Amino acid sequence: MKRALILMTVLGLTLGGCGKTNLNPLKWLSKSRKDAQVEVYAAPVDPRGLIATVVTLEIEPLRSGVLVRATGLPPTQGFWDAALVPLPNDGSDHLVFEFRIFPPSVPAADGTQVSREITAAASVTTFDLSGITVIEVRGAQNAMRAQP
Repeated sequence: MKRALILMTVLGLTLGGCGKTNLNPLKWLSKSRKDAQVEVYAAPVDPRGLIATVVTLEIEPLRSGVLVRATGLPPTQGFWDAALVPLPNDGSDHLVFEFRIFPPSVPAADGTQVSREITAAASVTTFDLSGITVIEVRGAQNAMRAQP
């Protein structure tokens, strides 16, 4: 009996310390409830900038949809981590990608056009293509469009 009393006391003190959970026995009989807090999720902002110019845009059919492949031209060499980032669809029949890329960490040489070209690709499923008639890839100075 003495062990049970000690165990119940220790358990009660332990659970009593749980202020923000429903394990606190002092909250079991209280009728007051705090209003629920709503947390809003904000999509992370992509820190990469747009590529200067989109040079080519190709749409290749796949078994599961299409592959969107674009080649861009940054102003100098050394740009890295290129990706085609899809923009949220506003209900239109256009699927829009932004050609995003990180600039070099140190100044780089201009180089030739061929040495600066960067290619990025994104796959689009058949499900995501339903209702889409135009795929667009945007850069800082231009955009290119193609039909899937």
